[in-house]
Amino acid sequence: MANKKTLKKQINLICEELFVDFVAASLYGNSPNHPEAETILLSIAKVQKNYISRISHPEPGMPAKQYYKDLKEKFSKEVIEILDHINNL
Repeated sequence: MANKKTLKKQINLICEELFVDFVAASLYGNSPNHPEAETILLSIAKVQKNYISRISHPEPGMPAKQYYKDLKEKFSKEVIEILDHINNL
């Protein structure tokens, strides 16, 4: 398992890339004033905040390795959902 600091950095980098993709898609997409744009931006911020805070406070009673594996899988699923929304702009 990677240490918590590295995992936080990776999550921050991925969320920054999502934000860059969002900005590019909103600027160069077909409709720049898409009604879903603000929702996507807020979801990126919420995902980042949620998963960064969850790294420091693992669930009691759950093995650490299993907890962080589950955390990474859930984060990946949410990132894919956000990317799908960005691609639909």
